[in-house]
Amino acid sequence: MSDFDPTALIRGAIAARDRAYAPYSHYAVGAALLGASGRIYTGCNVENASYSATICAERAAVARAVSEGERSFVALAVVSANGAAPCGICRQVLNEFGRDIVVLIADPHGALLQQTTVGDLLPNGFGPEYLA
Repeated sequence: MSDFDPTALIRGAIAARDRAYAPYSHYAVGAALLGASGRIYTGCNVENASYSATICAERAAVARAVSEGERSFVALAVVSANGAAPCGICRQVLNEFGRDIVVLIADPHGALLQQTTVGDLLPNGFGPEYLA
C-alpha cells in the first residue's frame, strides 16, 4: 500500500463530516480523498428531499477532485457515526479511478476501524477496461 499519513486523511474526513447536510437521515458522513499530487479533496453527504438526488460524501470528494483536474488517487478516508463502508454506488465511482485505492474507514473520534482497498470492497467491479 502507498505511503501516506492516514491520520491527516482521517482528520480531513472528520472536518468534512462536520459540514454534512443531512436533515432527513441525520447520518452525517465525511470523506477525504488523497490525490496522487498529494492534495486532499474533501466531501460530505448532501441530502435532498427527493432522496435519489442525494450525493454521498465519497462521490462529492471525487467530483471535487476531478473538477479541479485530479485523476489519480492514492487513498480515501470515510468517517461516519458507526464506521460504515462506502455504499455500492460510491464503490463503483471509486472503481473508475483504480481498484488499488486504499480505503480507510474511521469513526468520528479518528479511530481507524478498517483499512481495505476499492478492489476488496467491489470484487469483479465493472471498469473502463470493459469498454475498450
